[in-house]
Amino acid sequence: MPRLRVTIPSAPTRIAAVVEKAFQALISVIIVCVIYRYCWIDISDPYKCGALLNKGQWLDPGPRWSSKNPFQNWQPPGCMMHEYKRKDIQECFKERRLVFIGDSTTRQIFWAVAKKMDQRRAEEQITEHLDLDLVDKHKDLEFSSSGVTVQFIWDPYLNSTGLDRELKSFNANPAQDAKTDESAGLILLGAPGLWYARHGQENFFKDFRDSIEHVIPFMDHDGGEHALQAAASQSFPSRRKSPNFLLLAPVQVPWYQALSPSREETITPEKIDQMNDYLQQVSAHSEADIVWSFSLMTWAGQGEYEESGLHVVDNVAHRKADVLLNLRCNADSVERGYPYDRTCCNSYRQPNAIQWLFVLVGMILLPIVFLLRRKHVLRVGRLLPQPEVLGALMTFALAICYCYYADRTQLFEKEHKQFHKREVLIASSAVLVAGLLSVRMNNPSSPSKGNHEVGAHAFDCGFLSRDQTDEWKGWMQFLILIYHYTHGSKTLWLFEIMRNLVAGYLFMIGYGHTMYFLRREDYSFKRVASVLIRLNMLTCALSYMMRTDYTAHYFVPLVSFWFLVVYLTLKVRQEQNSSIGFLLGKIFISAIITTAFIKIPGVLEVLAFILKYTFAISWNMQEWRYRAGMDMFIVYIGMITAILYLRLTRIKIASVICTSQIDTLLRPVVRHPTFFKTTTIVASVILLPGFRLLTERSPDREDYLWWHPYISAVPILAFVTLRNSHSILRSYHSTIFAWLGRCSLETFVLQSHIWMAADLKGIL
Repeated sequence: MPRLRVTIPSAPTRIAAVVEKAFQALISVIIVCVIYRYCWIDISDPYKCGALLNKGQWLDPGPRWSSKNPFQNWQPPGCMMHEYKRKDIQECFKERRLVFIGDSTTRQIFWAVAKKMDQRRAEEQITEHLDLDLVDKHKDLEFSSSGVTVQFIWDPYLNSTGLDRELKSFNANPAQDAKTDESAGLILLGAPGLWYARHGQENFFKDFRDSIEHVIPFMDHDGGEHALQAAASQSFPSRRKSPNFLLLAPVQVPWYQALSPSREETITPEKIDQMNDYLQQVSAHSEADIVWSFSLMTWAGQGEYEESGLHVVDNVAHRKADVLLNLRCNADSVERGYPYDRTCCNSYRQPNAIQWLFVLVGMILLPIVFLLRRKHVLRVGRLLPQPEVLGALMTFALAICYCYYADRTQLFEKEHKQFHKREVLIASSAVLVAGLLSVRMNNPSSPSKGNHEVGAHAFDCGFLSRDQTDEWKGWMQFLILIYHYTHGSKTLWLFEIMRNLVAGYLFMIGYGHTMYFLRREDYSFKRVASVLIRLNMLTCALSYMMRTDYTAHYFVPLVSFWFLVVYLTLKVRQEQNSSIGFLLGKIFISAIITTAFIKIPGVLEVLAFILKYTFAISWNMQEWRYRAGMDMFIVYIGMITAILYLRLTRIKIASVICTSQIDTLLRPVVRHPTFFKTTTIVASVILLPGFRLLTERSPDREDYLWWHPYISAVPILAFVTLRNSHSILRSYHSTIFAWLGRCSLETFVLQSHIWMAADLKGIL
């Protein structure tokens, strides 16, 4: 009787199918929720101007004496603020003025802007100002740098002639010629509540109200077609060209417990709340813009304040300045290009012809053609590619379109990253548990067949098998996703781990391609073209769709460069590759040439000059030198590992004649495998913690990066040794890690736009 053979889907296939269906369901839910939020919840504030003006929270609160330097990361709901520097301010205002009118709390914001423009000179002037008598401190100030002038008008009651002059000359629509336009580009009025509460009499509130009613008529916005109509009929501009702004800061709520006895007696919570309640009513019944986010910045507690209880710490003052600058300047940055990391009060660039073509083909044409092919429509289906090909093209195009809508439109909300060690540990632990639960025996059958016989035994695929390298890529990719999402780059030890993960990828580039070329001896153009197309197709498409350049997704150019290095190294005089001494000599010469190409000043710059004036390609060669220089030698370590492994295998099966000195040195490894295996395992166990102890001595990134190219091979070779130290370890692999590892390159590229946002600088 013939033996009954029962076939079932293999475990990796079942797990992959479940994971893929879960991802499809998750993406569908995300898309529906995002569309609902965008079309209904955010309809009154699609560009997040109101969110920047009225709301927000600290992502990094803490006491002012904390060593972590808190209050640097202010998060408006659903958008990303930009930290403005001197160049940004100069590009925005050109020769226009920024005017701050009010008391000492408003003066703090004036000094914060001055520090952004020229910190050294601003600090010198602040020191001079602090040395003045109290009466002399209460005066107007002016600070100029790079053609931009910042003015402060001392007017704690908002009743000065300087205030009237600025209000009368203010024009919300900036003129084309800044030299002939007397209007300031930005005016901030500090509500006079603290001084009326401190020095006012019984009628303090009436005087405060009169001061506010005097300025409100000047604060109406142009209600034209460019204005955003808010739900309460309040207009707030968001234009291609930023309008000039006239803003009012609410009465700053002090830290009452820290006030001096005389101030505590007059500046009471009842007075401050009464004045701010009035400003709330004014805001609701007029088009005046009051920066309520300033109040939220000091709402939590004492950490935001200086010892006086009235003034905020420098970090809070700087974030207040950034709120104003983002309101005024972000719309002007639309044409600046990537990274698109200033999404508050800003609209993205309109799609060009190429982007519309991607959307048309990816979201309309290909799905229709795919359905026609699956329905077997006569006369049409025969002219179309196979469903598998159409499905792959449709998936590719939809992924490109998803990246565009996620990271180049306001459809998805974006937020800043903030590092929390607990989040890293929780996410890493969850990934570890999932990986361990998915550990399965290796399947001797081809993964493409997707089945195996019941009762199949464990299968040792050997040193660095395909399942093992896929698993390695997978768990590294999980950690890289966690690293980027949690802003791990802010922590040195996580940055060091990240650099070694990238080095691990490049090690596999050197090892894998060397194994292929030496085994197959296929140095054809077809092989090179197929690898380069597979590596670069997604990145090239994203460069056009996302309006970035090729080097923006740095990892793909990096692996393409090192693939070509491996290819050319082995291609040159390939007929002598059977000589291990010759191979190692070629690798040594290649390393010298490549290091010179990367490190010698002027070489990359000449290449950039040629690309710019022949193909109109502008690449940041300084960034490329930094990326390529960090891992100059690890690819060669991978190549040498592959060469030695192949040589040891051939010596073991006696397929080569040992004639060279290197073969003589390798022969004892084959004769006494147990001794050498034990030695390498013990060395690896010692070297891994030793490497960690060594890297802990690095005080900063620069110091570690100096060492990294020379020591990154230590943890990688130690891991490879331990992972392959026993046949049982080689017989199992994690199917979830291997599943992600098979698309790790694509995940590395796509993470910038569908896992993170703003070209990796924020999160969706």
